[in-house]
Amino acid sequence: MKRTAPRCDAFRLINVSLVLAAWIGICSLPAYATDLKPVAHTGTLRGALYRIDIPTDWNGDLVMLMHGYQPAGAPQPTPMKPADATSIFLKQGYAVAQSQFASQGWAVGDAVVDNERLRQHFTRTFTRPAHTWIYGFSLGGLETVASIERYRHAYTGALVMCGATVSTPELLSRAVVAPLVAFDTLIPGVLPNLAAADSPPSIPPAVFAKALQAHPQQAALLEKRLQETPETLPSLALYYMLLREFEQRAGGMPVDNRKTVYHGFGDDAAFNRQVHRYAGSPAAMAYAQRNVTLTGRIDVPLVMQWNAFDQTIPSRFHPVYPDQVHAAGNGKLLTVLAPIGDGHCNFTDAQIAAAFETLVRQAGTGGR
Repeated sequence: MKRTAPRCDAFRLINVSLVLAAWIGICSLPAYATDLKPVAHTGTLRGALYRIDIPTDWNGDLVMLMHGYQPAGAPQPTPMKPADATSIFLKQGYAVAQSQFASQGWAVGDAVVDNERLRQHFTRTFTRPAHTWIYGFSLGGLETVASIERYRHAYTGALVMCGATVSTPELLSRAVVAPLVAFDTLIPGVLPNLAAADSPPSIPPAVFAKALQAHPQQAALLEKRLQETPETLPSLALYYMLLREFEQRAGGMPVDNRKTVYHGFGDDAAFNRQVHRYAGSPAAMAYAQRNVTLTGRIDVPLVMQWNAFDQTIPSRFHPVYPDQVHAAGNGKLLTVLAPIGDGHCNFTDAQIAAAFETLVRQAGTGGR
């Protein structure tokens, strides 16, 4: 049976369905734990809601779970609700801890710090786990690999599913701004100035869909170049929303494309003459680099998997982080599973469990 879309997994780079709907996410058991009931421990740490679930048959291991992108202003139920994948780990005896993060939107910086704060809180409040694992999907995948790079001795292994595992500056340039300026060049008059402070925070997908339908030749070119379909290409609205949110967070345009040479959008020479050029804000570009730039330097096993067709994280981005890991000399720690299925983060419970089993096996802990 297929999993339904997580409640607030919006970035999965962005959960298209969530936003479009808004327009039209054996270690011995410590002695004290034998009487634990299967209830959640919830609270707030430095402004971030959190949730800790410990099963009655806890195996002594902990999974830190990092959720995907949540649009700014998305509802945050109190107490925090678990991500869909929580039950997968609980059924296998793992405790699961997850932070809502102190802010929404491109909360990569908050996410990495809030997740580490929660990990330490678990150890202080309960006990030090025999092994600590980290699992992230979509934007949570970027935050997961950033976490194992930054906190190099905190984890036994990491699992990333459908991850947006590209350094923020490159992701914004190639996956967000490039599609938007391409659309603007091929179908002018729809988008406002992407760097203007008074440009609207969002544009309904229906506006993109109408323009694309009126320009079928240009739409076909965008679909081919961006690895989209007629049904998914209106997700350009989501890229626009993400960019505007990031600009507010970072204090300006985080991408400078004045010297960028674009390829594959028809007549390259004509396109590069006509494309709108933006001067990036130095402060915003520095913010993007801090939140976050990846290195590929890891010390623990990492398992990664994507969907075969992913309209949000197209396949051209899938090899980026694996290539960094290999370039850093850590290829022996990396396992990239064959892509399966269509959609963004469209995995069954069994497929996620199988990927996690691969991670446990690679780490050599034996599992349960």
